[in-house]
Amino acid sequence: MERDTPYAGLDPDLILDAVAEAGFEPDGRMLALGSYENRVYQVGIEGAPALVVKFYRPGRWSDAAIAEEHAFALELATAELPVVAPLLIEGRSLFALDGFRYSLYPRQGGREPELESKQNLEWMGRLLARIHGVGSRATFTQRGRIDVQTFLRDPSREVLDSTLLPTQLHSRYRKLVDGLAQRIDRRFADCAPLRQIRLHGDCHRGNVLWTDAGPHFVDLDDARMGPAVQDLWMLAPSAQALDSVLEGYAEFRDFDHGELALIEPLRIMRQVHWAGWVARRWSDPAFPRAFAQVGEPRWWEEHCNDLAEALNRLD
Repeated sequence: MERDTPYAGLDPDLILDAVAEAGFEPDGRMLALGSYENRVYQVGIEGAPALVVKFYRPGRWSDAAIAEEHAFALELATAELPVVAPLLIEGRSLFALDGFRYSLYPRQGGREPELESKQNLEWMGRLLARIHGVGSRATFTQRGRIDVQTFLRDPSREVLDSTLLPTQLHSRYRKLVDGLAQRIDRRFADCAPLRQIRLHGDCHRGNVLWTDAGPHFVDLDDARMGPAVQDLWMLAPSAQALDSVLEGYAEFRDFDHGELALIEPLRIMRQVHWAGWVARRWSDPAFPRAFAQVGEPRWWEEHCNDLAEALNRLD
């Protein structure tokens, strides 16, 4: 569990200096944007549109892994897909100042998408199919995969090693995650061989900005290798909505319907991973402020109840 506060030295002067170091002239205006894993700010620029600067959490991704994220985003943008890619400045997209690595992005406005509309869902499906078409051209070698080890076993250890999980729940929690891991391992094995492609990885409605021109995808920070269904299920609030996404998807790319059996395992893995992520980052002051409920024993009792229900659904 992390005990440090990695952003303690990231003050407004350093943020403005970082933008200036990349060749821009900040006008002093700055707005913190909602982000917990990284720190993201909108910065005003003299005589030009505002930019977004993203400071990467120290120690999470290697430079090589960030380079793969940026290369994928730029490849998608080159293919005329609506993805907000980092700015290339004299051939570089990753910069560093006083121990903080950062990148700059054009500011993209927009609103949360209305995913109750069949037309919008089909539109999203078409775009995701095209993104996956590009994603299938190469592999990530530095960013890992969406698998049981990374998204269930490792984060559950973070929970058990933390001070958040009440002592009296340790045994129950351990049995639940062990049972889930065994069943999800079997579900993945039943779906083998799975086609692994480069994914957005965190494709929920909060990472889609809708404008009059349509949707724009942001935040590839969780891009990994994995099955295509990972980028589909979070955008579909119902089975009917998923059918609409798949209708659009099929216009540009074949989809292996066998992957639908992974939706429930992926949903459960996301639950466990989220709890482990918060536990690991609890020493970052932003996390107790944003997720105060996780510090309460009652939340963990409910989390264990949710995992027990999930275990029953997999039987």
